[in-house]
Parts: sequence; structure tokens; C-alpha cells
Amino acid sequence: MSDTSDLSQLGRHAETPASPEDAVLETVPFDGGGENGPPTLVRFTAPEFTSLCPVTGQPDFAHLVIDYAPDKRLVESKSLKLFLTSFRNHGAFHESCTVMVAKRIVAATQPLWLRIGGYWYPRGGIPIDVFWQTGPVPENVFLPDQGVPPYRGRG
Repeated sequence: MSDTSDLSQLGRHAETPASPEDAVLETVPFDGGGENGPPTLVRFTAPEFTSLCPVTGQPDFAHLVIDYAPDKRLVESKSLKLFLTSFRNHGAFHESCTVMVAKRIVAATQPLWLRIGGYWYPRGGIPIDVFWQTGPVPENVFLPDQGVPPYRGRG
């Protein structure tokens, strides 16, 4: 069992951070997969991600799918949930929010690889899908489809 004594949020009351910059992404050690096997793939799906339009202040909604191949650290899921929730009062364009989420996870965990799909619901009649990844997919990684169809009333 991993030592979690240095975690400040898991198993404790934690308020939603005021902003993504204030949010703390915590990590735990990862020893999975072994040295001779293919890399492990971890997926987080956030179908109710919310941020604010930086111009109008109106809410924007997205379905985020985050796939990453951890190396030595995993992102702790409660801290990730608090981080994602902190965007509810954050004004930024879709592209910036999507990439900011990915880069924060990369900075915290230093994964072998990460990709994010940000499937934004339409405002003004245009859905915006944003994709970002750190580089080529590692060899022998099982990489399932993100499972989000092209926009036809996402849900």
C-alpha cells in the first residue's frame, strides 16, 4: 500500500479552490506495470466540466477525456476533481482551459505520455473540440477510442 500521509485533501474536508492556479494537484507513487510490460493507460472522464466565457461570463460546458501513461507518479483523483471544479469560476476560452488541464497534470506527474480531448458543447451554434498530447503514443499502449461521438446533441 502506498504511503498517503503527505496528502492534504484525500480523506479530509477540502474546499473547492478559488481558481485553477490555487488548486493543488497531489500525486501518489506508481509502481504498476513492471519494467518488462507495456505501459499502463489511465483514463479520467469528466462529462460535466464547466468554465466561464472570458468575454460574456456565461457558463461553458465540456466533456473532457484525459488519457495518460504514468511513469512514477499518479494524479490523486480527489485533487483532480477539486482542480477541475475550480474552473467553474474561471474565465478562459475553450482551448486554453483544455490545454491548461493537460499541462498541469503533466507538470504534477511527469507521465510517459498524456492526451486530452475537450469536447465542448455549442455556444452560438458551434461546438469546439480541442485535442492536445505530449508526443507520440508509447509503443504497446492499449489506446481505446475516447468514445465521444461527433456533435449531434452530445450526452
